[in-house]
Amino acid sequence: MRQRLSSEPDRYRGRRRVPTPPRSRYAAVVTTAFVGAGIVAIGAGALPDAKSVSPSVLDELKAASTVNQDAAARGDNADRASRDSDRAGGTESAEPEVWLLPLQGYEFNSPYGMRWGKLHTGVDLVAPEGTPYVAIHGGTVTKAGWFGGYGHTVIVQHADGSEAIYGHSSALSVKEGQQVKAGDQLGLVGNTGHSYGSHLHLEVHVKGEPLDPVPWLKERGVDIKLQVEAYYSEVAAS
Repeated sequence: MRQRLSSEPDRYRGRRRVPTPPRSRYAAVVTTAFVGAGIVAIGAGALPDAKSVSPSVLDELKAASTVNQDAAARGDNADRASRDSDRAGGTESAEPEVWLLPLQGYEFNSPYGMRWGKLHTGVDLVAPEGTPYVAIHGGTVTKAGWFGGYGHTVIVQHADGSEAIYGHSSALSVKEGQQVKAGDQLGLVGNTGHSYGSHLHLEVHVKGEPLDPVPWLKERGVDIKLQVEAYYSEVAAS
């Protein structure tokens, strides 16, 4: 090797040699940009050589990533608004199933059971003649008229197939085929048919068979003996 003479100019004197970043650093930058842009189905062999990626390409990839993130955010906001709208107008905001007392201020008399050697198939609620009574639950009026010993009677069939019979009315406020809600007036308390005095006779039938209305209604939040409606109690407490 020839020894450098001191008189020869030093071509490297005063210069700093900047090391070339390793290829792995460029590859990491490019890979991150592609993932941010949402390109997930690209093979490793399809990536361009790291050294050949120009700054303008990286800028485009970053811009695409920002656009995709904005679009995703807008999509999330729209989805959230749609769910809120569904809750506002859907079944989650619908009124709860309501069961009510048929009237207020009555005297509970003659419970379900044997009476005078025969089965008394309902309960009698004594109230002055002309007192309005209402539907204990929503449904379809299947009978509104004279019904033998029941006198003027209203029968309402509920969505679950059960029926409520309201007997001995002095007047009726509904017609057959009419849809009613819990709390809608059905008629006026009376003394028609085989009746011993002014009162509302209430029966509940399930699958065509009479049941004791007291425990059946209590399961639905209505205590007909204590004249308590769980629905209204909850509303008042809220």
